[in-house]
Amino acid sequence: MTRQMIGKVSALARYPVKSMLGEQLDELHFTERGAVGDRAYALRELATRQIASAKKFPRLFEFRATCDSAPASDSAARVTIELPGGRMIHAEDADASELISVALGRKVSLERATTACGELAGIDPATIFADVPVEKVFPGLTAAMMPDHFALEKESFFDTAVMHVIASGTLRHMAKLAAPGSVFDPRRFRPNIFVDTGDRDDAFLEDEWLGGTLEVGDSVRIVAMRPALRCVMTTHPQEDLPRDYTILRTAAFHHQANVGVFASIGAAGRVRVGDPVYLDR
Repeated sequence: MTRQMIGKVSALARYPVKSMLGEQLDELHFTERGAVGDRAYALRELATRQIASAKKFPRLFEFRATCDSAPASDSAARVTIELPGGRMIHAEDADASELISVALGRKVSLERATTACGELAGIDPATIFADVPVEKVFPGLTAAMMPDHFALEKESFFDTAVMHVIASGTLRHMAKLAAPGSVFDPRRFRPNIFVDTGDRDDAFLEDEWLGGTLEVGDSVRIVAMRPALRCVMTTHPQEDLPRDYTILRTAAFHHQANVGVFASIGAAGRVRVGDPVYLDR
């Protein structure tokens, strides 16, 4: 087995409400269930009973959720939600679901992750990969053949895994592959950990991590890494980033729509911006 330093933690992010914008932090505590406070809440679309995702409702990126204090691993922190227009509410408010429904233009219920059990999240098969044909991502499959939902991780509001990591060199590599003008900002991909991998920009660097373990912070071990399939969410406008279909096109036509890795937590601990990141293989 070899151990190699591959970079350092450049940014940390948590998303207290699924599919809303989240918060950038200097430190995060990770357990086997992911970053503490991450995806602590989600919206349920009342018409379908499915969990609402920005894959289907891009306007969720007009909302932002933040924890008022650092949540403990055994208790939730108070979560503030900023609605479009700037009004602040709290997830625990009795009228939170109603106010979010009015702002979103869709009747939804705000629910805690502690109630999650075998959840399905809704998608629009016609737009899930923006203007990239479904068959480009999944050969032999068409939009007409796709279901209008996907299963979330067991007893959680996570799509595929509790951890998501991306290398800075990968995004610079994608920018070189794309036509000038697109901004490959990590915010489009929503990683929990963004790793500054230095000057390298010659590949999708996370491919080299597969089959290994990342060691970060005082004791965190990131295991079971697999390619992270991207979707229309990477193209949505958010804050100062405009809508840009080039983001997903570049991933789809150069790397089977995979960018970064989804993973599990093999050992818990704290991670801080600036911490070294090692790859064990």
